[in-house]
Amino acid sequence: MAKVRIPTPLRKLTKGMAEVDGSGTTVRDLFIDLETRYAGLREKVFDEGGEIRRFINIFVNGEDVRFARGPETEVKAGDEVSIIPAIAGGR
Repeated sequence: MAKVRIPTPLRKLTKGMAEVDGSGTTVRDLFIDLETRYAGLREKVFDEGGEIRRFINIFVNGEDVRFARGPETEVKAGDEVSIIPAIAGGR
């Protein structure tokens, strides 16, 4: 199982939990597994085409998956996966 850190805006989908466990061999598989227990989580992270949404960053053990294999980045038992929504701002 991998540990998945859930950002505050998505915790309503995980019954308020900041961290959940999931399994899968890739980031995509992990979110397919999580969707079985936390309905709606996958659609918040992935777009209709199956890609990670532009405003969502996913890190596996501190490494941005965009610089690895994206949704096909490998996930192993004991890995830490973080979902980080992009923050926009300005004046």
